Amino acid sequence: MGCTIIGCGKALPALEVENDELAKLVDTNDEWIVTRTGISSRHVAVGETGTDLAETAARAALGWSQEGWCERSLAPEDIDLVIVATITPDALVPSAAGLLRERLGLEHAIAFDLNAACTGFIYGLTVAESMMAACAPGFPGAPGRNPVRRALVVGDERLTHITDWADRSTCVLFGDGAGAAVVEWDEKRPGILSSFVLNTTDDTGALSCPHAFDAHVPFDAEGVVPSALTAADRAPYITTPAASHASEGSTEALEASPLQAIYMDGQKVFKFAAEAMTEAIHQVLARSGVALDDVACIVPHQANERIIKYAAKKLGRPMDLFQLSIANVGNTSAASVPMALADAYAGGRIKRGDKVIVVAFGGGFTSGAVLFEA
Repeated sequence: MGCTIIGCGKALPALEVENDELAKLVDTNDEWIVTRTGISSRHVAVGETGTDLAETAARAALGWSQEGWCERSLAPEDIDLVIVATITPDALVPSAAGLLRERLGLEHAIAFDLNAACTGFIYGLTVAESMMAACAPGFPGAPGRNPVRRALVVGDERLTHITDWADRSTCVLFGDGAGAAVVEWDEKRPGILSSFVLNTTDDTGALSCPHAFDAHVPFDAEGVVPSALTAADRAPYITTPAASHASEGSTEALEASPLQAIYMDGQKVFKFAAEAMTEAIHQVLARSGVALDDVACIVPHQANERIIKYAAKKLGRPMDLFQLSIANVGNTSAASVPMALADAYAGGRIKRGDKVIVVAFGGGFTSGAVLFEA
């Protein structure tokens, strides 16, 4: 018995931005980007919210549209749990999962967000499986827990909204999108065979993004300072971290670094990522007793094609063992693995009974992998 994936879906914003178009913003070109990253284009959410993307991906995974892959269509009342992995939610409150739950009409589901950066979907799968196992028949404490039979696990990101578009080293990497998977506890199928999650201290701040809290705080060390509030501050308003900056696309927006943007030391992240990904794969294989030769497909985080090639070399395996989806999406953080997984299922490269590894690494540092039988 185990936690089994029964549906996958993905969603991309309508706007696709090719490499040469970025030359209007920074000194770059298609050859420079493709050679270093394997990325040819990325999608940018202009009119779409994160909830819009998550809904589209979820509907495909649930079998409510023709865009995804699923073993069977589910009803709203079939879903007991919604987990959204994201670092770019539409709002702090309600949660992205709560907004998605409402949008889909999943009235019986509990819902919450999870932040493990690019490894978020791996962590989400692990949490969902743990909650399912805790209430499965035969588990000692099952009667005292929320019944969780089926879960919707989503990775949903709009990284282009926290990107410094004047920084050539990072702006060429990121894109927006959402990926979703439906998992079910099935007494007759093994499902997830093993999992491994790890946090490693990022002691140099090699990958980070500050939160630009922009509300004025009318206090100092002595107490309340009413004069610190302007008339504009006192007026009712709804704002976002970018609301006080120059409008999108303006020259002013590119001349100053945004308050909330991703910073990355590429060399340090590359070194960590290559080691972390291979370690996670070895760990899930060791924990399950499965040999690498028995794995039909590895679905890695799509951060940089060079990292995947490096991992393939260290593992002594050909690149065709790995699902590559980065070329036209870029790095979409927590959405990366579930979108690539949806591609693998839709493309027919994952079949019933296949052993599959999903693996990722991300800021924090986080890393992890899940080995499952399809």
